[in-house]
Amino acid sequence: MRTLSAFIASSTSFGHCFFHRLTLRHSHKTLASPLAPCFRRHFTPTMAAPEDSLRKALADKQSEVENQGNQVRSLKAGKAAKSEIDAAIEALNALKLQKASIEKDLQASLSSADGSVNREAFRQAVSNTLERRLFYIKSFNIYGGVAGLYDYGPPGCAVKSNVLAFWRQHFVLEENMLEVDCPCVTPEVVLKASGHVEKFTDLMVKDEKTGTCYRADHLLKDFCNDKLQKDLNITAEKAKELKHVLAMLDDFSAEELGAKIKEYGIVSPDTKNPLSDPYPFNLMFQTSIGPSGLIPGYLRPETAQGIFVNFKDLYYYNGNKLPFAAAQIGQAFRNEISPRQGLLRVREFTLAEIEHFVDPEDKSHPKFSEVAELEFLMFPRELQMSGESAKAIRLDEAVAKGIVNNQTLGYFIGRVYLFLTRLGIDNKRLRFRQHLANEMAHYAADCWDAEIESSYGWIECVGIADRSAYDLRAHSEKSGEALVAHEKFPEPREVEVLVISPVKKEIGLAFKGSQKNVVEALESMKEKEAFALKADLELKGEVDFYVCTLGKNVSIKKNMVKISKEKKKEHQRVFTPSVIEPSFGIGRIIYCLFEHSYYTRASKAGNEQLNVFAFPSIVAPIKCTVFPLVQNQKYEDIAKDISKSLTVAGISHKIDITGTSIGKRYARTDELGVPFAITVDTTSSVTIRERDSKDQIRVDVKEAASVVKEVTEGLRSWADVWATFPHHSSVSADE
Repeated sequence: MRTLSAFIASSTSFGHCFFHRLTLRHSHKTLASPLAPCFRRHFTPTMAAPEDSLRKALADKQSEVENQGNQVRSLKAGKAAKSEIDAAIEALNALKLQKASIEKDLQASLSSADGSVNREAFRQAVSNTLERRLFYIKSFNIYGGVAGLYDYGPPGCAVKSNVLAFWRQHFVLEENMLEVDCPCVTPEVVLKASGHVEKFTDLMVKDEKTGTCYRADHLLKDFCNDKLQKDLNITAEKAKELKHVLAMLDDFSAEELGAKIKEYGIVSPDTKNPLSDPYPFNLMFQTSIGPSGLIPGYLRPETAQGIFVNFKDLYYYNGNKLPFAAAQIGQAFRNEISPRQGLLRVREFTLAEIEHFVDPEDKSHPKFSEVAELEFLMFPRELQMSGESAKAIRLDEAVAKGIVNNQTLGYFIGRVYLFLTRLGIDNKRLRFRQHLANEMAHYAADCWDAEIESSYGWIECVGIADRSAYDLRAHSEKSGEALVAHEKFPEPREVEVLVISPVKKEIGLAFKGSQKNVVEALESMKEKEAFALKADLELKGEVDFYVCTLGKNVSIKKNMVKISKEKKKEHQRVFTPSVIEPSFGIGRIIYCLFEHSYYTRASKAGNEQLNVFAFPSIVAPIKCTVFPLVQNQKYEDIAKDISKSLTVAGISHKIDITGTSIGKRYARTDELGVPFAITVDTTSSVTIRERDSKDQIRVDVKEAASVVKEVTEGLRSWADVWATFPHHSSVSADE
């Protein structure tokens, strides 16, 4: 069988041995990870000399070659004896051979670290199969297509539908979530409150002559990777510098990014023209709502805001009780500057998002014990910062040690792991990477990404974040609606509360038309800020105070505000809930599933490689095919009867009564990832073939549909069925 590992191994200097290393996004170290799925061929790691030491050795050897070349030229100029010149030339040639050997080792090291050529060959094989079998194609292809827009064909639609159905079952149904469906068009005011209008940007550069746009960080990333992978002559110090740039890429400001682009002489990749300075480009598609054009809006960049603005109604619907979760599946839109990597970076895509609202003072989870013992690859920020690799960690250990901030966040990390692996994602190529401090929003408590390894490297497919109370507070402040929850006390509690009392008469005399802005700014102070202001006023009598709605400082005098703490009895606690948010990029998950499921195997004749998608039944686009062995009316009638039974049982299937050989029909359905095939070869019984093993059993005609239903729905395993029914072997099958 030929998987991604096999593609890479087949064309490296290591023959059948393969060990690949991927450069981490936030560390100049590398992560070693075998790619072969557990049930297929594995490859033995072959260790190459470290890249840095090889670069140093190459630089030293180049210096020796230059020195020896100078010596040869000096001997010739001085008309030395022929024997002496010949010996010097022989030494020079020996040094050149040694240099060539080091270059070969370095090239091999870079190939094993990157495997780009072989990855591209594998990716092309997968893409060709997907497009030929109409899993997905470029949108508007007859007009040349548009970058970042794709259409799902019939099998692709079926896979997507099955993934979403399983997502609903695994999360919405099992967790009793409240599902909503909100509009894609969102008023500007909503996205201003969320921060998208101001901050949802990427840095862009333009070709100064043609106006073609590029993402600035992508150009710098491509330059660094190209140098590291293809330029054997850069020094170890230069390689270290380029790796550091890659590690810091997400931290660069527009000015720093522009400086690096100029320093490295990066130009337009298409025309070699100079580039503009980087500047921010908002990724949202802007529109207007209504014919007047007076209500600005955007196509939503995420589905989450629809849930946040409906919190008050959802909380009421849930009986005014926490915790609860709301979920939404829908289209989102991002006007990517230069979309690439197929389904991984597109302009319209499907998101499935969950907003789990929880008391910020109690983030325990009643079902955490169900996932506590799971152990999988985790990549905490400490390992990233120290240059180590991801390692297997038990989830309860991660929560207990504070690696994962709280139980609820940990619970959803565990549930995401189960969801992805049950879909068919290889757990050896799945890791959970914690955001570094420089990636985290200031309000976030903790964030993790489920990253899946593909031929493009490690791809973020699910984000799981504890966003604290930021979103609800932002919409509360902008809308004036209190998006809060209540905890009623069994008995009244005496508490100390902050009391800020602006003296409106004094403020009105001083600020006139701006009185309301100043009063609101004073009343919105937190306790620490309020008592710091009080202390300054008592010490100085007058202090500068920043009013954000005015955008400037104003002078506050001691007689304008009273700040104190008072004791009062409370019957309930009012608070803004925290939000734990798992967000799923469905297209990215599906693409990674395509790669993880794809392999090739030799035909029976051994003269060609046949494509196979090893989809689990739960996501396979078609669960079963039905074939008459030969064109025979009796067999065709039985096949149609079985087809009717499968339809009644709710099993998606395809009937093929063409005269093509059975082997070719099997190959066609294997290429679509169909897990089972029923072949009608008698009037009383049929065979059922399993895709990956190609094993066949014989069952009664009347049992065929029920057996397939039990196996595809997970009520029975193929091993159980194999042990129950008679086995069948056919010389002609798969030819």
